[in-house]
Amino acid sequence: MQIVVNTRLLLKDRLEGIGWFSYQTLKRITTQHPELHFVFLFDRNFDESFIFSDNVTPIIIGPPARHPVLYYLWFQHSVKNLLNKFKPDLFLSPDGFLSLGANCKQLPVLHDINFLHHPADSKWLTTKYYNRYFPKFAAEACRIATVSEFSKQDIATNYKISTDKIDVVYNGINSFFKVIDDRTQNQIREKYTKGKKFFICVGSLHPRKNIPNLIKAFALFTKETQSDLCLVLAGPDFWGLNDIHKTIEEVGVKESVIFTGRLPNEELASVLGSALALTFIPYYEGFGIPLVEAMAAGIPIICSNVTSLPEVAGEAALLVDPLNIHEIKNAMVDVYSSAALRKSLVLKGELQQQKFSWDKTADLLWQSMTKTMGDY
Repeated sequence: MQIVVNTRLLLKDRLEGIGWFSYQTLKRITTQHPELHFVFLFDRNFDESFIFSDNVTPIIIGPPARHPVLYYLWFQHSVKNLLNKFKPDLFLSPDGFLSLGANCKQLPVLHDINFLHHPADSKWLTTKYYNRYFPKFAAEACRIATVSEFSKQDIATNYKISTDKIDVVYNGINSFFKVIDDRTQNQIREKYTKGKKFFICVGSLHPRKNIPNLIKAFALFTKETQSDLCLVLAGPDFWGLNDIHKTIEEVGVKESVIFTGRLPNEELASVLGSALALTFIPYYEGFGIPLVEAMAAGIPIICSNVTSLPEVAGEAALLVDPLNIHEIKNAMVDVYSSAALRKSLVLKGELQQQKFSWDKTADLLWQSMTKTMGDY
């Protein structure tokens, strides 16, 4: 049997949410099923570390798909032609894009549909492309995998898809996230915040991460507590960064907000584990990987009470309205002021994180794949 996989987001030293999902699941599935042949499709040169086992054949096909016009050319022409030539038993697409009309069964992993609810969060042409084609992908897919019960219901409701066709495949936790010792915490604080304690927000600085509201709440927190805590924003820049800098200037916390940019894996884990708490208040998430990373790092969590976040956080977080700056501020004050609250949230996080692992993710994705192929 042959399974073709879209692996265009396996990028050396640049793995993000969907890239990590692809890496961790495919590494396990390919090695656990040596009887199958996997074809990995890359849109540019790839790193050999992504060829996980002898039953994987990598193929590079162009053009590099990093723009809506190129998405169309890659998936609807290059990939489709290859699928029609190979006639695989399954085309697996971890980023949700499919090749419409291809002569094979197709399984997308549709992580969320934020672009439907918040079209202004992406560039105009990208949003237009997503909202035109993802409903078509969902309709044509034999099955759909997604990363939370929230996303399952969201997709089913908005795309008129039966929930029986959608499988929930939770994300896992990367092993480099762990509790950080006191000595390393002190070193991290000296390096990034001149020795001061800090809140942290992890992830790309995307508009949906709601960073301006977090900064406004942090400014109110600083004024109320008269503390010298910092706010660390750990993630790569994204479209909409001007709004973040404008907010920082308006509320007067320029010296207290630290941008780290993209960090290497081990460094990110050390910075996260050295924070007083994770402050993660997007107004939309399909899963929210920083939540489970914070649980593994042993730090308290403040997060939004909307979309998938209560489902993933369980009782291991203070839940806040992401649009209510005073509510966010109050949660920050509570976590800052109470060691007992911090300890309680950490202990609850130790229990909640047991629901999530990449082994479970890979098993659930494999189950979805076998359903799609007809229990091969």
